[in-house]
Amino acid sequence: MARILILSTAADVLGDTGKPTGVWYEELATPYYAFLDAGHEVTLVTLEGKPVPIDPNSDETGDAAPASVTRFRADAAATALLAKPGRLEDEDVTAYDALYIPGGHGAMYDLAESATAAAAIGKAWDSGKVVASVCHGPAAFAKVVDAKGEPIVKGRKVTAFTNSEETAVGLEKAVPFLLETKLRELGAEFENVADWQPLALADGQLVTGQNPASSEAAAKEVLALL
Repeated sequence: MARILILSTAADVLGDTGKPTGVWYEELATPYYAFLDAGHEVTLVTLEGKPVPIDPNSDETGDAAPASVTRFRADAAATALLAKPGRLEDEDVTAYDALYIPGGHGAMYDLAESATAAAAIGKAWDSGKVVASVCHGPAAFAKVVDAKGEPIVKGRKVTAFTNSEETAVGLEKAVPFLLETKLRELGAEFENVADWQPLALADGQLVTGQNPASSEAAAKEVLALL
């Protein structure tokens, strides 16, 4: 059994727009159950243990909802974690085998700006742990460097929510930066497929997924590495 730490955004507002945001439900729920169903231990944390907000655009119900979201919503133990996750500050990331960061635009605010998050991710990386993220989650890598001071994405095959997908949802001017552009600036070898199509990449211990549709594939890449 492996131990997997999920680090979620706790940011619930899209910058100064006043629009609600948070984690993208499918990007949290699908890997959460993929890891649990594979027999692994999963711990959910945020910065300062703040509640996990769900992006309302991803809070689908009925036939439109991904199966993992429906399952999560009906799971009292899982939903309790949203209200009271653990504190990243209290965790020793080296005690885990993998660190996974789901997306949602919220990650572009708290996780991308946090020195605490950057240090924790860098520590997990330097200790050889699997570091994985999907969609906007790789925004958390913006300030993460390895022990040599190099961005952990530099020279590695990486994917994330693309500039064209950001334009398609009409938020290219609302976000603090375009994630694809940022990753390229950090030296990543950015790859992508058509908008909304699944793509997950594993380059060494780094796993990334392009968009919500990539959550399952990214989780499988993590499980394969474990």
